[in-house]
Amino acid sequence: MAYPGTKPQPTHLKLLKGNPGLRKLPENEPKPALAFPEPLPHLTDEAKVEWRRLGSELYALGLLTNLDLGVLAAYCQSYALWKAAIEVYKEAAQMNPASKGLLALTTNKNLIQNPIVGTINKCASDMVRYAAEFGMTPSARSRLTNDFDPPPSKFDGLIGAKNKY
Repeated sequence: MAYPGTKPQPTHLKLLKGNPGLRKLPENEPKPALAFPEPLPHLTDEAKVEWRRLGSELYALGLLTNLDLGVLAAYCQSYALWKAAIEVYKEAAQMNPASKGLLALTTNKNLIQNPIVGTINKCASDMVRYAAEFGMTPSARSRLTNDFDPPPSKFDGLIGAKNKY
């Protein structure tokens, strides 16, 4: 039984369970033209690496269009900042093994949460929020349909190759 405010189950789980709620499964939604442009120039190098990795996956799934470039850029930059913050956190943990990098000493000699921990948490939160927009979380995928013509693959035409998405 679903309660108000709970996230919907992924469609594949509903199908595996036989759709016990007998609710209508997601249908077609608007389909802008697919696009996979080069990374936006203002992104950091690490964000551009993530752009290429994630963008190719989203494009193959038919989820990347020119309308999505700003959100993808925001996700990739959050990822790059998150990764950089983790590196800073690791250095802090090595310098202060007792607190494992979780605490910092103020000028007044008070212990506080290391600010880098907050940065890591904020970037991770942003990443999850942007990821949900692309269906990169289980509950977000349940609201997507997979009724599209996939882009051409380098494996098209190979004997025995199946192109199922």
